[in-house]
Amino acid sequence: MAALAGLYSERSGIFDIGLEGKMLAAAFAAAATAAVTGSAWLGLFAGVAVSIMTTMVQGFASITLKGNQMIAGVAVTMLAAGLTTFLGQTWFGQGGRTPQLSGDARFERIILPYANELSGVPIVGPIYAWVLSGHYILVYIAFLAVPATAFVLYRTRFGLRLRAVGENPKAVDTAGISVTFQRYQAIFITGILAGLSGAYFSIAQGAGFGNEMTAGKGYVALAALIFSKWRPVPVMFTCLLFGFLDALQIRMQSTELPLIGEVPVQAIQALPYVLTVVLLAGFIGRAVGPKAGGVPYVKER
Repeated sequence: MAALAGLYSERSGIFDIGLEGKMLAAAFAAAATAAVTGSAWLGLFAGVAVSIMTTMVQGFASITLKGNQMIAGVAVTMLAAGLTTFLGQTWFGQGGRTPQLSGDARFERIILPYANELSGVPIVGPIYAWVLSGHYILVYIAFLAVPATAFVLYRTRFGLRLRAVGENPKAVDTAGISVTFQRYQAIFITGILAGLSGAYFSIAQGAGFGNEMTAGKGYVALAALIFSKWRPVPVMFTCLLFGFLDALQIRMQSTELPLIGEVPVQAIQALPYVLTVVLLAGFIGRAVGPKAGGVPYVKER
């Protein structure tokens, strides 16, 4: 979802290096709200709301004030990293963490109908019971967001204008369409998706907020977005590839390999990053982003 969030902003011409900051802010807001109210849904709403506000701050600096988009993104990330720790310590007094969540304060895994009964069926059963079933609701939303994004991007007037703004904002402006409004619409969607992504860490996968708990996943999402050439379906497969390699390194730790023996943990932990770069650089090739990306649009008078 974070990669799809970046897709909307970057397709509109706003280079978004602040995904990590939005996710971190959303994770804290979601966990803090869920801890106080006891409701995961209220926590999710708060996480999305804070992510949108953070996105709008970055958008104001990048779009309205015509500031440097890289600096704005870095500033948002640094602000989120410091502010979440400060507020966590001030409000809860647990070293920047939020209280442990349980019960209705966090999302539970969804077991699809007849998953246990069908688990014994060869081939189909394990796929249904262990691959398709048993995930959090935000996981299913993330996968549904892929075809939805593809439809919006390539089959709607909004998507056409979004892509046009990222490629040639002057032509869009000449046609009487507000470049500023179009970009604000795009980053609003970015805020929603980044908020959902950040909330997943603290009220679904995790049971509370911890310092820097997103652990660079926002940058991974940005890399996946670039490697997939800003297309929604390849974004999904790129993220699945990285997820597979990340799971592989966990399984390989403390395992002796033939002719090599036990590989140092640090080398195994670096494996998904190294293999991702090698595979994607070898098979994807050069990625060229939207032509207007990273350049503030100044309307000619």
